[in-house]
Amino acid sequence: MTTLGIIGAGHIGSQIARAAVANGYEVVIANSRGPETLAELVAELGPQARAATAEEAAAAADLAVVTVPFKAYPSVPVEPLAGKIVIDTNNYYWERDGHVPVLDEGRDTVSGMLQAHLPTSRVAKGFNHITAADITTEGRPAGAPNRRALATASDYEDAAAAVARIYDEFGYDTVNVGPLAESWRVERDQPAYSAGAQGREELVANLAKAERAA
Repeated sequence: MTTLGIIGAGHIGSQIARAAVANGYEVVIANSRGPETLAELVAELGPQARAATAEEAAAAADLAVVTVPFKAYPSVPVEPLAGKIVIDTNNYYWERDGHVPVLDEGRDTVSGMLQAHLPTSRVAKGFNHITAADITTEGRPAGAPNRRALATASDYEDAAAAVARIYDEFGYDTVNVGPLAESWRVERDQPAYSAGAQGREELVANLAKAERAA
């Protein structure tokens, strides 16, 4: 059984945990306040889940998810994630995170910065342009009419493939944007981010409409 280590237990992290347990994963989940604060969530998730510190969740993970506020990404443990695929759900909100010039000026990407922080991991973008509630309610079987598509991006083929596999298990199609350098196309304020539920063709079209800050 695959263990999903989730660092961040907010709305997105909790919903990914619910969907993961429903699809047969074991979940080790952490937040910034300590494992004892996750007792209610873990009780809901059942015996396939346990709470831990961020370091413990990272160490236990076969596959990891980082879903913390962007400004907190430097606190993500590095060594326990070495050699592992890490799914980055983060978005940059300058109102919350403070201004980051390289992002404001289009010189880097959110997931590119996490990849630089985790140089021995393989980072892939995932779950950043879907609202938390939709993760467990909008999924459809493969081939179903109006199946929603979600984007990923990575510098590593196996990392992008891992996100695509999870998307499919959760009920979503995948559009691969390419390397992390292109992941700005699905970041905040771009058409693919703000359009809400999109099928594959609509998502591809919206990604193509993206315009980067100069």
